[in-house]
Amino acid sequence: MTDSTYKIIELVGTSSSSWESAAKNAVETASKTLKDLRVAEITKLDMKIEDGEVAAYRTKVNLSFKYESQ
Repeated sequence: MTDSTYKIIELVGTSSSSWESAAKNAVETASKTLKDLRVAEITKLDMKIEDGEVAAYRTKVNLSFKYESQ
């Protein structure tokens, strides 16, 4: 095993249906531009409320990926 370095970024995914979908949206969107994703850690769950009803589920995700130095 070689030595490696990983970068961690924080994302917020949203969904109108669930926290799971919000987390999935965050990871799948990030995977379009980032490569070698490793771990997603859910750090916070919250909801957006409008007129007394849940308008959106929001999931804060720490996402790690392998850092490639140039």
